[in-house]
Amino acid sequence: MCGIAGLLGATAEPAVPRVQRMTDALAHRGPDAQGVWSEGSVCLGHRRLGIIDTSSAGNQPFHSADGRQVLVFNGEIYNYRELHRVLLQERPDLVFRTRSDTEVLLMAYRVWGPACLDRLEGMFAFAVHDRDTQEVFIARDRLGIKPLYLYRNGGELLFASELRALLASGSVPRRMDRTALADHLRYQTVHAPATLVEGVRMLMPGNWMRWRNGVVEEQAWWSPLRAVDPAAAGHDKATVHREVRERLGRAVEKRLVSDVPFGAFLSGGIDSSAIVGLMAQASTAPVHTFSVVFNEERYSEERYARIVADKFRTEHTVIRLTPGQMLGFLPDALAAMDHPSADGPNTWVVSKVTKEAGITMALSGTGGDEVFAGYDVFRRSLDLERKAGLANLPSAFRTLAGWGLRTAKGTASAEKAAGLFAAGDLAWPNSYPWSRLAFTDAAIRSFTTLSELPTNAVRRIVEALDQGGAARLPKLSQVSLAELSTYLQNVLLRDADQMSMAHALEVRVPFLDHHLVGYVLGIPDTIKYPHTPKQLLVDSLGDLLPRAIVDRPKMGFVLPWEDWLKNDLRTFAQDRLRQLGGREPFDAKGLEQLWQRFLSGDRRVTWSRIWQLVVLADWLERNGVE
Repeated sequence: MCGIAGLLGATAEPAVPRVQRMTDALAHRGPDAQGVWSEGSVCLGHRRLGIIDTSSAGNQPFHSADGRQVLVFNGEIYNYRELHRVLLQERPDLVFRTRSDTEVLLMAYRVWGPACLDRLEGMFAFAVHDRDTQEVFIARDRLGIKPLYLYRNGGELLFASELRALLASGSVPRRMDRTALADHLRYQTVHAPATLVEGVRMLMPGNWMRWRNGVVEEQAWWSPLRAVDPAAAGHDKATVHREVRERLGRAVEKRLVSDVPFGAFLSGGIDSSAIVGLMAQASTAPVHTFSVVFNEERYSEERYARIVADKFRTEHTVIRLTPGQMLGFLPDALAAMDHPSADGPNTWVVSKVTKEAGITMALSGTGGDEVFAGYDVFRRSLDLERKAGLANLPSAFRTLAGWGLRTAKGTASAEKAAGLFAAGDLAWPNSYPWSRLAFTDAAIRSFTTLSELPTNAVRRIVEALDQGGAARLPKLSQVSLAELSTYLQNVLLRDADQMSMAHALEVRVPFLDHHLVGYVLGIPDTIKYPHTPKQLLVDSLGDLLPRAIVDRPKMGFVLPWEDWLKNDLRTFAQDRLRQLGGREPFDAKGLEQLWQRFLSGDRRVTWSRIWQLVVLADWLERNGVE
């Protein structure tokens, strides 16, 4: 796990100082080693966090034995030992100088070219320069676990593992993209390939890019929609349960390859408990588990985490935090953000205390809800489909009913439901974009000067999925595809990457193993979700999980943010909102009214919406983005 950077086709100031500034900005991602290599118009940089073969032989930029190819690589290739054997079978003349997955990746590209991607199992973003052909090949993993940001300026192409690294190059204008801003206000994030900075975009998950003499070719090599396993639809329930258990077990086992101390996040929920249980079965040594807990019962999952730790006899570390300590961490958490995220500080704290406990790599349950239909949005989507006939009611009646709902409940959820009902289309491609809205378009217009808002990014993504063939899948799988392509990719995985790597901690996510994802997407709804969320996962695991974990109520990483914003963080939040009000295209009066509504207890203005704006203002100011 590392940080990479590069500059291709340098035409202006020298390349090496600019790439060095980018790698310096990535120092937190790779404290173990650094390197910059340059030749002609190509310059590559790297910061290393050693996980596999921690010797200096694995440092990067990494050169092939004959010097023809040069590689920079961020991530892990879990099946590198198997690929090593296959490569030697096909090419006995190959000579390996290290035990690293880095060298296996470079050899795989050397022998198989872009087709090597289909053989890789892991999380990665990498670039290979071929000195003979003067081509640079860049690729990103299937589900977007590892990020890669791009900026083109004429004949130059810059890339880096973080947006801030591109800004540090001095070659990227710090201008805010207003179309992306609207996306962020709607969904608390910007959906790839766009970013908040004008001209900077992301290489999409499952895509590769080839650069040669300023000419760029880009292509998708994998997508979850095309990877759906058709065999799953014909399997009976017993076969499905066996396949899910075996595939998840293999996914966990593959991710235990490490030459440094590792462990697992353990919240006591179904997902993290399943990962810990399967780790215990696959490991010969006790698993190290880590739980962040609170003294306040309503915030703490300590009891559930302890049940799991006791069952699997883990070496369990309880990290007890007071809300006050959490509050004290906020300045550093905000400073670590590569992109503004309302939920990011939670991940930052968990990563911090895990790293301080001596762990360099941890497994996480991220992805379980998206793959196994764990969120309420899955249930709501099915319910709304069954009520689709309501869309045939007269428009005036639907509008009036929506007004009544909004007035009676007075909540942010009722506000969204009223808007959806008035729109008159309850099918999932229309209902889903409403489900994760933070601010409706009407709300955005109330505190900005954005009278004409761009096309809703989530709606565009969902429509593309629907038109691309998602409509032939079970309904729950259609919603899973939307979750994988929006919330997971653009919120959870970005947060996990930026906040764990702020502490040089690698996080691996077994639920996003592509063999598992492709299979579960093909499973019929009748097996996946007969009556309760994640029933398929629970049934597939058999007696692995204690009933106390299976039957417990779902609980997130909850903290008293509303109290903080009205008390301890009140001045901080108010100052940031006023800063935001002084920027285009925000309206100071509208923001002040929103703030006062929150302070007065208006349930349509939740703390998460206010905090989203506070974090945005802080990030723009901190990074000098105008």
